[in-house]
Amino acid sequence: MEVRNYETVFILTPVLNESQVQETVEKFSQVLKENSADIINTEAWGLKKLAYPIQKKNTGYYFLVEFTGSGNIVDTLELAFRRDERIIRFLTTVLDKNAVAYAERRRKGEMNQQKAKQSEAVAQ
Repeated sequence: MEVRNYETVFILTPVLNESQVQETVEKFSQVLKENSADIINTEAWGLKKLAYPIQKKNTGYYFLVEFTGSGNIVDTLELAFRRDERIIRFLTTVLDKNAVAYAERRRKGEMNQQKAKQSEAVAQ
């Protein structure tokens, strides 16, 4: 099968403590590793307010995982998400070459540097 780049954002229930959050994230990283996926990047976006209540909760812990793998890895990962009651939402997308380049620039911090330069130019 063809190896593709994927990005998954998932939201954990806010009633978890810090160790439970880390344990959950590690569990899904392990699911990816067991199915021969290469994890490129993991970002913890923290506790954020939801746009609308989900399961009577108004906040959730957001996480982003970028990885490469074959097509069947997504089915396996999403099945694990559905089976875990700590996950309240998830979304997996396939990244095209432009999205991969954008994600790489975002990881390096180039996006914030461009915004800072633009705001400096406007201020002067």
